[in-house]
Amino acid sequence: MTTALVIGSGIAGLYTALELRRRSDIQVTVLAKGALAQSNTWYAQGGIAAVLPGRDQVGQLPPGPDPDSIESHVTDTLAAGAGHSDGRAARILCSEASAQIGRLVDLGTLFDRAPDGGFAVGREAAHTAARILHIGGDATGAGIAAPLIRAAQADPGISVWEHAFAADLVRENGKVSGAVVVRDGHQRVVSADSVVLATGGAGGLFAHSTNPSVATGDGVAAAWRAGAAVADLEFFQFHPTALNVAGHPLISEAVRGEGAVLRDASGRRFMADYHPAGELAPRDVVSRSIALHLARTGGEEVFLDATKLGADFLIRRFPTLNAVTAQAGFDWARNPLPVVPAAHYWMGGVWTDTAGRTSVPGLYGVGEVARTGVHGANRLASNSLLEGLVFGARAAEAIVAERAPWPTVDADTLSLAPGPVRAARADMQRVMSDHVSILREDAGLRIASKQLAEWHSNGSSVAERETANLLLGSRLLAASALARTESRGAHYRADFPGTSARKGSPIILRRAL
Repeated sequence: MTTALVIGSGIAGLYTALELRRRSDIQVTVLAKGALAQSNTWYAQGGIAAVLPGRDQVGQLPPGPDPDSIESHVTDTLAAGAGHSDGRAARILCSEASAQIGRLVDLGTLFDRAPDGGFAVGREAAHTAARILHIGGDATGAGIAAPLIRAAQADPGISVWEHAFAADLVRENGKVSGAVVVRDGHQRVVSADSVVLATGGAGGLFAHSTNPSVATGDGVAAAWRAGAAVADLEFFQFHPTALNVAGHPLISEAVRGEGAVLRDASGRRFMADYHPAGELAPRDVVSRSIALHLARTGGEEVFLDATKLGADFLIRRFPTLNAVTAQAGFDWARNPLPVVPAAHYWMGGVWTDTAGRTSVPGLYGVGEVARTGVHGANRLASNSLLEGLVFGARAAEAIVAERAPWPTVDADTLSLAPGPVRAARADMQRVMSDHVSILREDAGLRIASKQLAEWHSNGSSVAERETANLLLGSRLLAASALARTESRGAHYRADFPGTSARKGSPIILRRAL
């Protein structure tokens, strides 16, 4: 019996599992680190980008608005990626979007509709057209995750384990053949013919993050220990508008897309000083502009002003955010919201080809944990959920087809020995936030690298293993940031503010075995 182990229960993991079952009789085990709904997918607000078939095309999907095109979506994706994206991967993402949206509809996903019966679509920063689909206004992630969860639970060929932590991968004879899993305090080896990493990101690297607490970089760390190559780890996107309260709930990009603006403490709208697109510039630009403006003015926060949109519109268009802001004590229809950039999405990750295959046979990566090259140096808004669908389907296809030969990639080797001092997660997050976040420079990166090299985390509890994974991710990110002596996308070096005239070359690393 052929088996697959999918580590992660967000959109990428669940969709890969469902596509495996749709295409074959492979038996699939899905590991959810926490509860099934505890994923970045569930909390996603903004939407999912897709160019849908036109009115003159045959298909099951309701028509999309005109004018728009796949070519335009590709162009926007590459532009946001700051000259670092893989063009083939970007074209795959955009051209296969509508088919995967149709599959979501078949699974029971209920996208918001326009009065004419077609999909209601919005526009977000750095998109040149309205192509963002939503569910419940601003509850898209939950609206997608819920039917995926139902479908997975209903499939007798999918076994879902909640509160199951993949501590490490098992590698035998050069091939990944399973994982060491901790569940209910017990550790066991789960074997599989194919292993799919879909563990999401690592917002826990920094003090301020929009990610849930389970986002601790486990997939990148496990892949590294198994000898898989990682790439582009220096590119970490900070979302410009997290509400500046405990937990830092994200205020969706779509709010600025509807006309909200950023103001400083004096009430001045400042984004035009930094980019001609103002609040609709790519995320890396907006976050960096906020950081630069605060540094120049001595402020601690800026404000998102949505008051001109009116209470009725805000309640109707953003019901979830309206409740979140009210619960935090704000009336955003009357007063601007205090916001701060927060760690949001890792463009880098485990190196994969466009079929999700890593550099180690038997191991696949999909979603945020993977680095296909599609996002380049900065992810275009609302391409993340789409990435999980498109490349999850392609990974499932590759697993069923058992494609050969397995891909290889050139990588620099790096040895990271543990330090003598036990790591405290809060201290590590402080070092990363101070020196390896939005604004970087050589001296700070070296300070961070030296401090991180002095720490270790060797405990056996899940929390201690998570800290070890975050520490490893921190050291890899800092090393990559030191190696890239230019500014590009989400990676900004104050000592190298210019961008190289040629296309950026990826920094690919592999553990020295």
